[in-house]
Amino acid sequence: MAIFAKVESMINNFLNLSDYSILGFLGVVFSYLGTCFLLGTGMNRLPRDHGRAYAHDGAISAGKPRGAGFVFILVFVIAVLLFGNPDREMIIYLILTVAAMMTGFLDDCAKVSWGELRKGLLDLVIAVMTAITVVNFNGSDVLISFTGQTIHFHPVVYGALAVVLVWGSINVTNCADGVDGLSGTLSSITLGTMYAIMSTRGTAPEFAYTILLFVACILGYLWYNATPSCLMMGDAGSRAIGLFIAISAIKTGSPFLYLLVAFVLMVDGGIGLVKVSLLRFFKIKILTKVRTPLHDHVRKNRNWSNAQTVFKFAIIQIMISAAVLWLMVL
Repeated sequence: MAIFAKVESMINNFLNLSDYSILGFLGVVFSYLGTCFLLGTGMNRLPRDHGRAYAHDGAISAGKPRGAGFVFILVFVIAVLLFGNPDREMIIYLILTVAAMMTGFLDDCAKVSWGELRKGLLDLVIAVMTAITVVNFNGSDVLISFTGQTIHFHPVVYGALAVVLVWGSINVTNCADGVDGLSGTLSSITLGTMYAIMSTRGTAPEFAYTILLFVACILGYLWYNATPSCLMMGDAGSRAIGLFIAISAIKTGSPFLYLLVAFVLMVDGGIGLVKVSLLRFFKIKILTKVRTPLHDHVRKNRNWSNAQTVFKFAIIQIMISAAVLWLMVL
């Protein structure tokens, strides 16, 4: 930490900055260009994808480098330490984000998948640690954005809801990562919306800045993941992104907004989770004619191309996010 503080001080002194506006701009540039450079020069050192056995056109991805999340999450962490002003709470979130990334990256590297149970339990541990951190530093009040009403939850109840949000966000974001550019695009829109919400309210401005750094890293990854992609984020990226989206939703002060600003991610990946869970644990069959994740359904049953899937899903989320922001400023 002392090293990063000295580097940040040197940058300030060199540029003779009176405020952090230019430094903040440099942080965003560093995040984007750093991700682009490291992925461009090192993608061939990443593990290779084996193809998804049950996904529509899943075999096409076989042989591509995956695990790009390992790179852009580390760039994000360095950017926050160099250009942000992380407090103890943010440091914990960075550690948990790296932990989510590493659980995914180790699975990306494994010849045999870790399996749903092991990954689900690891996600649960991370979700519990996140919930404890959130309650400890932020309390358990929730603002209902459209009414202005504040609801106080018992810390245990709030913590339990936070665990559900974090665990669910990690897994729906992971499930939505199956089409070139889709997960990264939707995640950028969702995080951008949360940044706008926090900026409008003046809530946690330093954390809001880290959202910009995160989005810049995702955009650097998308440079190589646009159709036709030459690498994939893997579980290393999708799980860490899902965690950070959940944390960002909580830091807005209105975590229920996740249901709207991450609506497409939630529906795309969540339908499959609900469908499989009901069948596996309760022997209940639903949506038998709907292929999951939903992006596989529209590609196979509606004959949407990858580009159509990304653009149409993105348009839906942009319209929902725009409506949320409009209602908030009324």
